[in-house]
Amino acid sequence: MHDSTDKRSRPADLSPALYRAAFDGAPVGLAVFTPDGRRIRAANACLCRWLGYAPGTLDGRPTDQVIGREAFGEGSSEVKAGIRRWLRADGGSLDLRLTLSGEDAVETVAVVTLVDADDLVRAEQNRDALTAAGLGEWRWDLVTGQMVFSRRAAQILGYAPGRSVTWEGMRGQVDPEDAERIQDAVAAAIAERRPYAFQTRFRRATDGAEIWIGARGEALLAADGTPVGIVGVVQDVTTRVEAREALAEREERLRVATTVANLGIFEWHVLDDQATWENERMFAVFGRRPEEGSIGKSTFLKQILHPDDRPVFRQAILRALREDTILHATGRIRRHDDGQWRTIDMAGRFERTRPGGLPRRLIGVVADVTDRHLSEERRSLLIRELHHRVKNTLATVQAIVGSTARTATSIDNFHEAFVGRIKSLAHTHSVLTEATWQTASLRDLLASELMPYAESETETSPDLRIVLDGPAVDLPSEIAVPIGMAIHELTTNAAKYGALSTGRGRVVITWRVEAGVLHLDWRESGGPPVAPPTRQGFGSRLLQRVLTTQVQAQITTDYAPEGFHLTLAAPLPERNPALNPLA
Repeated sequence: MHDSTDKRSRPADLSPALYRAAFDGAPVGLAVFTPDGRRIRAANACLCRWLGYAPGTLDGRPTDQVIGREAFGEGSSEVKAGIRRWLRADGGSLDLRLTLSGEDAVETVAVVTLVDADDLVRAEQNRDALTAAGLGEWRWDLVTGQMVFSRRAAQILGYAPGRSVTWEGMRGQVDPEDAERIQDAVAAAIAERRPYAFQTRFRRATDGAEIWIGARGEALLAADGTPVGIVGVVQDVTTRVEAREALAEREERLRVATTVANLGIFEWHVLDDQATWENERMFAVFGRRPEEGSIGKSTFLKQILHPDDRPVFRQAILRALREDTILHATGRIRRHDDGQWRTIDMAGRFERTRPGGLPRRLIGVVADVTDRHLSEERRSLLIRELHHRVKNTLATVQAIVGSTARTATSIDNFHEAFVGRIKSLAHTHSVLTEATWQTASLRDLLASELMPYAESETETSPDLRIVLDGPAVDLPSEIAVPIGMAIHELTTNAAKYGALSTGRGRVVITWRVEAGVLHLDWRESGGPPVAPPTRQGFGSRLLQRVLTTQVQAQITTDYAPEGFHLTLAAPLPERNPALNPLA
């Protein structure tokens, strides 16, 4: 080994052999380079061991076979200090720190040490990456309480770089509650020897602007394990927090809107056939409790959906996947808790890994539209019923015109009879439309025609001239119109020719319902002597044709001299629940 030290300053009692022993036994790597840097003149045992060489085998080896070219300056063969990548004998590499400890005109002496992985991360070339990520470094001396900021950290917080503030001076920029929370979290992390992280609002020192910061840190320990400081990074996360809060607000608005609209929200994950139900409405629609969990597509199609609707749903799913369109399907499901069949509308969109890529999940909504479908069916039925009634009403008006014209003796007589019959028809329709379930009260139909001939001032007072006796009976519309017309004709005939044509006449109407059949009895007395009619008028044709044909009623008439008598037996049709607007 060439001794390049100043011989005048070397103690006389230290021999070259002693220096060689110290060189070979050093616990760090030592290397001596030729002045041109092209070769390693000597390398000690420690460096040879790190690089996988036998002791002495590195001596005289070309430098570029051992150290990567980045160790040299551009266009130069001079070895540069710093962390360098050394090439091992087995073809691998090792990061070692190269420190030039001495040089003269003949050779260069270098100390080589192992590099800790954290030292590589803290290397100067990585600081630009921290800055690009918006991260600023900081250090807190627990002994002095002093905070030390990098340029980026100081810029974020509004302080001067370097040693500029203590924690006590800095905590005033944080809300008191947050400051206590942060201090407790840091103290717990230090005591447990673990890293910590937090986010908080912070008033920037320069302009007082409120920002959100995220900080991470970890304690620095002395040799005896005592915490002496904390190091970490800080980042301005205002944009991220505002975006998260905006997203939370949008999600809350969506949740409120879907709740008001009674929509269930779900996600179906395609690969594992797992579903996530986002709100309580989904569980209510399917009749499940939250603790029972959601159901996947397989269970939905095989067990929940009505068998007749499964092909429709499968086709809708395939079409949405193939054409990348919105899924929309309607079907019946059996609710889990009560077993009822309910009709649902489902709409959703597949989310893909990339445009044209595989579907990842289906995001959608579900609505229980059972009541709406029933309403639509009821409305269709009502429209058909309305068409039928209008047709029957027009036929009735046509019959009234023809019959009245054939029996009238003059224009005035025609007008009087026709107007009276149209008014009766209109009144019956008015009663029907005002009723809750398209029915007319039999008592109301009788009272509206006969009460003008009563002697009492009110309909509820006892009357000797008009007697109405029977239970409450609501006539469905299909028989209320012809029976109302018949009552009008009977009342008109009684007023013209029968019991109501004199002051002493009396009309008694009684009725009952047995086995779904209305039995009505019309009996007149106290009027002029009665004789059978010589010709058939409108009333007779109405009774014989309309009532027997439309109502399937059985009618008997008796023209006894003491008074006209009629009995009617008409089956009451069953009500159609779909026509009930309150159903």
